[in-house]
Amino acid sequence: MKPSATAPNTIPWPPLIYGAAAIVAWLVNLVIPSAQFVPAALHPIGGVIMAAGLIFDCAAMLRMYRQRANILPHRAATTLVTAFPFSMSRNPIYLGNSILLAGAALTFGNLWFAVLDAAAIQAVTILAIQREERHLAALFGPEWDIYTRRVPRWLKF
Repeated sequence: MKPSATAPNTIPWPPLIYGAAAIVAWLVNLVIPSAQFVPAALHPIGGVIMAAGLIFDCAAMLRMYRQRANILPHRAATTLVTAFPFSMSRNPIYLGNSILLAGAALTFGNLWFAVLDAAAIQAVTILAIQREERHLAALFGPEWDIYTRRVPRWLKF
């Protein structure tokens, strides 16, 4: 097996990146509050957005479980999952995490969640997704190529 086909990622795990972004957003908001920039009327909408992100996350994890696909980013992929929600995004778990942080910005009136969400998206793309894509290409070859032409990295409308 090629090296890129054995393990796509080490540290940092994407959940740690998103978790760190959330913690830093909360801490920065203690020093530089941003609540005055988010009207209270948007807080419930943020809750709906957070729920959507969580549902997207759970749907992706359930799909991977049902297809007996490895979910741990430091272990080799076992199956190329392409059914919903992977038919809308090649990275539905990361997308769900991003949606969750965006919703938190509105729910908690903390715009730092949105700023650090954007930073987390960039970090996850560079530190995880690009590695995972090379790994999946090495494992699944033409099947991966067809899938990438059909489904975007982040979201299909």
